[in-house]
This record gives sequence, structure tokens and C-alpha cells, in this order.
Amino acid sequence: MVMLMVMAVIMMMMRKENVRLAVLVASFHAARGQGHAAGGAGELWDKLALWLGSERHLRFCLCTVLLATLVLCAVVRHVQRKPQDTGPSPGATVSPKVAVVGNGHIATGGPDPHSGPVHVYFGSQTGTAKRLAKLLAEELGCLGFTSSVSDLRSFDPEDSLLEEAAGGAVCVFVVSTYSGGAPPEPAAWFCKWLEEAASDFRYGKTHLRGVRYAVFGLGDSVYQEHYNTVGKNMDKWLWQLGARRVLPRGDGDFNVVRSRHGSADADFEAWKGHLVCRLRALADPGTAAGAGVGGQQRQRSDSEGSCRDEASEEFETTSEEEGGTADAADLVDVEDLGRIVTEARRSQAGGAGDVGVVASTRRRRVAAGKGRATSTEEPREMITPALREALTKQGYRLIGTHSGVKLCRWTKSMLRGRGGCYKHAFYGIESHRCMEATPSLACANKCIFCWRHHTNPVGTEWRWKMDPPELILQEALENHMAMIRQFKGVPGVRPERFQEGLVAQHCALSLVGEPIMYPEINRFLRLLHRRGLSSFVVTNAQFPDEIRTLEPVTQLYVSVDASTRESLRRIDRPLFKDFWTRFLDSLRALSEKGQRTVYRLTLVKAWNVEEVTAYANLVALGNPDFIEVKGVTYCGESSASSLTMANVPWHEEVVGFVRQLAAMLPDYELACEHEHSNCLLLAHKRVRAPSGVCGPGWVLYVCVRARASPIVRTRRPEFDSCSRSL
Repeated sequence: MVMLMVMAVIMMMMRKENVRLAVLVASFHAARGQGHAAGGAGELWDKLALWLGSERHLRFCLCTVLLATLVLCAVVRHVQRKPQDTGPSPGATVSPKVAVVGNGHIATGGPDPHSGPVHVYFGSQTGTAKRLAKLLAEELGCLGFTSSVSDLRSFDPEDSLLEEAAGGAVCVFVVSTYSGGAPPEPAAWFCKWLEEAASDFRYGKTHLRGVRYAVFGLGDSVYQEHYNTVGKNMDKWLWQLGARRVLPRGDGDFNVVRSRHGSADADFEAWKGHLVCRLRALADPGTAAGAGVGGQQRQRSDSEGSCRDEASEEFETTSEEEGGTADAADLVDVEDLGRIVTEARRSQAGGAGDVGVVASTRRRRVAAGKGRATSTEEPREMITPALREALTKQGYRLIGTHSGVKLCRWTKSMLRGRGGCYKHAFYGIESHRCMEATPSLACANKCIFCWRHHTNPVGTEWRWKMDPPELILQEALENHMAMIRQFKGVPGVRPERFQEGLVAQHCALSLVGEPIMYPEINRFLRLLHRRGLSSFVVTNAQFPDEIRTLEPVTQLYVSVDASTRESLRRIDRPLFKDFWTRFLDSLRALSEKGQRTVYRLTLVKAWNVEEVTAYANLVALGNPDFIEVKGVTYCGESSASSLTMANVPWHEEVVGFVRQLAAMLPDYELACEHEHSNCLLLAHKRVRAPSGVCGPGWVLYVCVRARASPIVRTRRPEFDSCSRSL
């Protein structure tokens, strides 16, 4: 206003001086004419020149004052605006104006700047979500964002979420889906509150208005019915309560075959890149391009492509995101649509400006992703880099892309001249000459007592790259021999046992995973038997057809971990929906094999030790030669399991269970015991030897020696364990 007033006064002065100048010029011309007549032109010219010079000087002064005034006003205005225009201080978060997405629909409420911190929350059962959340928080901190990481166990959603909105924070949730689609225990209360609040009319659709969030869920697509259920529900409930999604939900798939990027970690890395780009896009574009976050100098071209892609992603929609959200209250108002679409087109400069085009492109990509499992691309390897690192740290020698071998602790014990495992006591297998291996690290269960800490992959069918059985067997023998050689010169190792251990004579296909999932298992077994090795194969009773087509082995096991449908679901946590039908059918298939068969029962205190009668009823289905009953082995604390030492039965309790079971099975008797393994053996009377030679008081003798060929049962009435033909 002051500047305008000064300019008006100057213009008025200039107008007056112009009139004065015009009068002087007219007088000059008149006087000049008279001077020519009177002869006094020189004196008058000098006076007029002096006046004209004064007028020009005045004009110059007025222009100078005007220019100085303009400059002064500009400087004052710049100084007043300087605190608002400065770039962010180190560690500060930059704030832009960008519209966000709401569950596939464009969010209402208009864009607003982001100036708060980024809070990362995790709900984890096995520790994976916790690890990824910490990595995200650390990376955001390195990029200059104010970030923190917290466990949902200690998060009170009733008040804390509203505080997050008041503080302008962005909440990032990293959660996993546990057995049966349930949330992990630390996140159970948070999910329960969200679900109840989302369906409670008293909270309303704007209860979490102002809360900005992003969700990344972890799951295994093998569990199709419950895949990433927790992440999907959390994302939906937050949105239904009025929270605003800053990035579409990310899914981390542990199934390497269907994972979009090859593993859950790779899926997270890709999603994290989009999240970082979105957080940068929430900052002032000019500042972000110049100084970057935290004052770091960056070139716009470094991130221009990825950020442009992210800008197009924020308005994309999928049928999955739209599903279940068609309520009228959830849709954007038509009045707001034009403004938001305009913002979208501006953010998509240089690309396809039509939201519909972007959405259809997104749908095509999603459709392609859903069909990638049946595409012509080469199958992926089962062993991912992360899995290889984890199993190698546990002492596995990995073979090819899906196999492995490892030394048993009883092998090391017998090399020193000490006792062997229960297989030595029961069946005469020399532990120091036993190779424990598997042609398939994958399994169809996630048993609570698995001592592999659930690092192995899971699956219901073979979908990975496959190695030839010749390679697996050769490298298994070489790796086993290499591990035995490491004991050369170790104090206590007996030389004769060391030499014998270099030549394996028995192979236990029970290391990890489900061996009969390997499509070439029969060919592998034939190669094994040709080399003079006997074979014990352990299956988890989920593949009845494979059991029926399996060629004869020295001894075929079926794990019977529970006797009822509900307890089997809780203990084995199977992937198949029809797991109980498969379980019973596998037991029936065992009775049809005509070879040595074994039930393996693992007792878990407070889980299945009370089911003696139900176990006895299952014996009639498979009619096995032997029943091994073993107390669960505690393998240390694991986030994947809630088992403790309290779940390990005492040996006396295992003995009591076996005696009760034997009393209900008139065709079986207690045959042998191995206290160090907390294991007992029931044997069918058809394998009774003429005299008890297994030890004092024993009346049964299990005569199984390592043989080059599998033993096939004969159906003669006088059949016993030592009369099996090759």
C-alpha cells in the first residue's frame, strides 16, 4: 500500500512538471522568434537551456527515487518472507500438497501438506515383521525423516491414533498373518479394536480423519484362504474409520513361486521404494528437487522417473481393493472429482493423463501377476539367498536348489565311541554310518515342534526348479563325507569309527521337508539302493497318492502328530484345506504298501497326550508294523512357536502313555526303549522273534540290518521280522 501511494504522488508531480515543461518550450519558441527579430537570441537561449537542464535533472531525480522505492519495498518483503521460504533443517521433514488414495477410490478432503514424523509399527510372530520394520525406520532416518519403530503390543489405538493425527504423523504398519488367518499375538488387541470400531456406528466414518497410514502385510499365498488376511483387514478397517492411505497396501509373499519379486524380503524392498518416493512426493516439489530431504543435494533426474511412476500409482485401482467397499458413504463426491482428477493429471505430466487408462493398465498388471504361476517363465529356485543363509547358519550343507544334508548329533556321538540314536537301539542302524538328508526342503505343514525354526519353505505341490536325482545323491554323499572328515584328529574320535563313517550305509530321508514331494523320489531311491544304502523315508501324512506310488523302501514312516481333526490343525498347521481327509487316506495307503511301515507319534504335553483312545482308533487304519512314540524335543526359544520346556513330557510320562496305548491294542506289545531319545517302540506280534534277545525282560526282537535292497512284506501266516524277502 505504501509503495502504491508513493508511486501516485510521483506521477502527479511528473504531470505538473510536464505542464511546466510545455509552457517553457512554448516560451522558448516565441522568445526565439522575437530574438531573431530583436537580435537578443543568445541571452534568451542561455536562460532556456538552464531551465531545460533543470527539468531533465528533476526528471532524473524523480525516476531515481521511484526505482529506489521499488527496490526497498522488494527487499523488505523478501526479508519478511525469508523464514517461510528457507529449506528444511537437517532431520526435518518436507511438506507437499498431494491427494491420497482411499481403498481404490480417490480420497476426499483435498490435499494437505505432510510435516510430521513417520512412525513404524509392527505386529510379528516369528520376528520377520519386526526385522523389516526396523530396517524401514533406519532407512527413513538415514534419509532425513524423523522416524520411530514400535511394537503394536504396547500401542493403545483408542487415544494414540488420534494423537498421531494431531501430530501430522504418517503411520506405517508392518504385520504378518498367523495360523488360520489370525493376527500375531502382539497385534491381536489392535486388530480387535479396529474391527469393532469399524463396525460400531458410534465411532462414525470420520473417527480417524486426519490419520495417514500405509500397510505392508506378510503372508504365504500357499494358504490361499487366509493369505495376508491381517494386512488386508487392517488396511480396510483403517480406511473405513476415515484414515487416509498414502500408499496402496503391500503384500510380502513367502511363497517364492508366486511372490511378485521372488521372496517376501524382495517384495518389501520394492514396496519400501514406493513408500520413500511417496514420502518425498509429500514434500514441497521445489525444495525436494533442490536440496532433498535433510538438506542433501540431489538432482531431480535421479528420482524423476520413479516418482512419476509413483504419482500414477496413487490413483490406480484394482478389483481387489474395490471389493467390499461399494457403500455410498465411501465414494468420493462428484463435486470433488473434477478437482482431484485435475491434480492427478498434473502429477502425471509426460505420461497417460487419463485416470481410467492408468487404472486399466493396473488391472492388466494385476491379472498378469495372478497368472504368473502358470506362465511360461522358468520356475524359480526353492532356496532363496535369505533361506540359504539361514540354513547354512544352522549347519546344513545345501545341495543344488532344493536339497540338503546335515550331521546328526548321534553321528558325532558314535564317532567318539558313545551311544547311538534310537534307530540303533530299535533296528540296528549304526549312527556313525547314517546320512541324514532330504531331496526336498519344502513341507506341507508348519508343525509347532519343528526344530528347523520354520526357515524351510512350504507348499502343496512342486512348483520349483528341479535338480536331477543323480546330482542330489552324489553331492549328498560328498558333503556327508566332507563333514565326517572334519572329525579327523578330534579328541575322543575312534579311528575305526572314523574310517567306517566315511562310507555311509544308511540314509534317513527325514532331515527337513517332505521327501515324497520331490517328483523324482522313486528314481532317487533306486539310485540310493544301487549304492548299497538302506532307506528310511518319513512322510507327514498329507500326500496319500504319492504314498501309494512310492516304490518299496527299507522302512516307511508316517507322522501321526494328532488323533483328532482339531488337534491336528493346531499342532501341524497344515496347508491343505482337506488336511484331515488326506491324513486318514494316507494311513489307509500305508496299510496297502506291503512293506515295513511305522507310525511316528510325537507327544506334546498339554497338546495331545490325553488322546490315547483316539490314537488307538487310528492304528486300525494303517495297521503298521511298528509304532514309535517319542516325547517332543525342546529346541530352544523360537518366535514361531509357543512351546517351552513345560511341553516336554518326562520319560516316565511317555512310558505311561505307551503302556496305556498297548493295553488298547491287543496285537501290539512294548518292544524296546531308548531313554536318551525319550522314545519307546511298540511292535506288532507278527514281527516277534522266537526268543527275546533285545534285553532283559524283552520278548520281541527287531531284526533289521542295513541292506542294499528294500524289504518287502510277505503275507504268509508264519511271517516274522527275520523272514522278509528282498
